[in-house]
Amino acid sequence: MLRIPCPHCGPRDEVEFRHAGSGVPLPEHATDEEWARVLYLRDTPLGPLTEQWVHVHGCRQWLHVVRDTRTHAIVATRPLSAPPAEPTS
Repeated sequence: MLRIPCPHCGPRDEVEFRHAGSGVPLPEHATDEEWARVLYLRDTPLGPLTEQWVHVHGCRQWLHVVRDTRTHAIVATRPLSAPPAEPTS
């Protein structure tokens, strides 16, 4: 199980959060093809990846989470209102 350090609540178990994808921005008027690409055709590179998570069983805040896809280690977290942490290899 992952321990995600919520910037508002402190470290919490993964079961308190919901993963919401890699945070790929969509244009204001996305086509069906653009939605399908974001929902089903995501890139999952090896190494650090910035994702969006929501703390559903806690503060209910959205977060940027940098997770290493090789080890699942959480590298950094920030509130969604802050600029995302840059993944580094």
